[in-house]
Amino acid sequence: MKVVLFCGGYGMRMRNGSSDDVPKPMAMVGPRPLIWHVMRYYAHFGHTEFILCLGYGAHHIKDFFLNYEETTSNDFVLRGGRTELLSADIASWTITFVQTGIESPIGERLRRVRPYLDGDEMFLANYADVLTDAPLPEMIDRFARRDAGASMMVVPPQSSFHCVELGEDGLVGGITPVSELPLWENGGYFVLRQEVFDHIPEGGDLVADGCARLAKQGRLVAHQHRGFWKPTDTVKERAALDEAYARGVRPWAVWERDGAGVRTA
Repeated sequence: MKVVLFCGGYGMRMRNGSSDDVPKPMAMVGPRPLIWHVMRYYAHFGHTEFILCLGYGAHHIKDFFLNYEETTSNDFVLRGGRTELLSADIASWTITFVQTGIESPIGERLRRVRPYLDGDEMFLANYADVLTDAPLPEMIDRFARRDAGASMMVVPPQSSFHCVELGEDGLVGGITPVSELPLWENGGYFVLRQEVFDHIPEGGDLVADGCARLAKQGRLVAHQHRGFWKPTDTVKERAALDEAYARGVRPWAVWERDGAGVRTA
């Protein structure tokens, strides 16, 4: 199944300064950028055809793959000055690079890469900056059995704030952590059918337009995930993932846990 990755946003909260034009998916976690970790997750489950929706800082993403060093995350033998890889990351991947505009919303980026989906009934989509250990095959199978136009993974609220219940007299009736409320957030992992394009107008958004309209028709499915899920909206969140990687705590690296694929250094 093809995987559409949205990797053209500014990522302002991740920037280190006005001269920093590195897109958020290229922020480093260990020796590889976020986008590699996301792609490696999909590849582990057999989905190796990627369509990258490029925009801001596109040359960073292109340069990374055009000059990809397999030895960074794979075992190899150096013999007579020549490198012999014992395993490889991206050798079996097909990556289509599409410039989808600097200011384009997510829905418009998706519209612009529709020709590269080859009319496939179902495809996957992701923001390319969120890591998870969610069971992708289960997510896909459950959606395939449903008569729906889209599925989105949802997760419990990640906020550390508390909600306060107030009475009319201003007295506090209770305090509840946001994470304990019966609410769910968009987790950024989608399984979509071509039908979604019928609900995204020109210049529209995938969630606010496409998913919202499908929801009103009862054609949007939610996959609830309570396992590992971490966004990287801020420098602090990215640093926390990088630190966890260094300590060997990598729950998103399902290719390591399941004993298949590469071993990241």
